[in-house]
Amino acid sequence: MKRILSRPLCLIQENALNEQKGKKMEIRIRKEKINDYSDVYTINKLAFGEEEEAKLVEMLRHSSAFVPELSLVAIIDNNIVGHILFTKIKIVDNDQNEYESLALAPMAVKLEYQKKGIGGQLIKKGLDKARKLNFKSVIVLGHENYYPKFGFEPTKKWGITAPNDIPTNVFMGLELVVDGLKNVSGTVQYPKEFDEV
Repeated sequence: MKRILSRPLCLIQENALNEQKGKKMEIRIRKEKINDYSDVYTINKLAFGEEEEAKLVEMLRHSSAFVPELSLVAIIDNNIVGHILFTKIKIVDNDQNEYESLALAPMAVKLEYQKKGIGGQLIKKGLDKARKLNFKSVIVLGHENYYPKFGFEPTKKWGITAPNDIPTNVFMGLELVVDGLKNVSGTVQYPKEFDEV
């Protein structure tokens, strides 16, 4: 986990329209299906330039942390061009009290479709689904200038720390509901699968 959590793991409307070289590009976001697994693996491998994140997604699908409704794909012209995954994590305080939250990790978009707003749409859709599923918060290790656009703030605000030495400015949280992290503090505990890649 030290290696995979030492760098950001995350490089709306369901039918949003974006401009791409003068023509409209229809983006559809839906729940991942079994038939998508191969494409999702390839997208993660290519976006991150290695297989760790792709393998992580495969392992998380078979874990108790997996929430099928929160594994989403972005589709353009019937091709999968992006993927985002939210999985269950725990925040454990000094008294060993555990609080459930979600990790946003990983998120990947095909290289040729990056910087077109697809990642942002995946994030917004995922956060909306997470709220509907009654989750109260999300934690992300990500770019300090990107995730605040979606409301993320450094977790030190709530006294929440990473499980290893990660700079506080890139370890962020978001309350999905009012006071979703009120009286929550401690160290984030990722699923064991993060240790296995």
